[in-house]
Amino acid sequence: MYKHILFATDLTEDTEYLINKVRGMRGFTGGKLSIIHVVEPLPGYSYAYLGIEDIEGQLIEEARVSLEKLGQQLSVDKNDQWIEVGPTKSKILKIAEDVGADLIICGSHGRHGLSLLLGSTANAILHGAKCDVLTVRLPE
Repeated sequence: MYKHILFATDLTEDTEYLINKVRGMRGFTGGKLSIIHVVEPLPGYSYAYLGIEDIEGQLIEEARVSLEKLGQQLSVDKNDQWIEVGPTKSKILKIAEDVGADLIICGSHGRHGLSLLLGSTANAILHGAKCDVLTVRLPE
């Protein structure tokens, strides 16, 4: 069965819905759990309009605080919590490979276009992953 699960979260209100699914899979498999959140970098031109504040730094810090709370809820050691900055798909796939994850769990909205079955991020992870991917359909 699965030995290392990577929970990829966007840290939105949907995370609460996913927690029970993640706990259930972890309990079923007895696998180690890591969690990741990726902060997408702001386009360079947005800094000119938003002022000189370190907006990206604020986003990273807010994510770190939220991820620590989530880590406490799921009993995940801080060494197994990842905040990355960059393209979501590639960062999730890199960490999954680096930690030896054999299952990635993520949520899926799937509201538009080719992504009617999966959200665009979930779809990208599914097609790029070298391990199994469990996408959890989020409530509308």
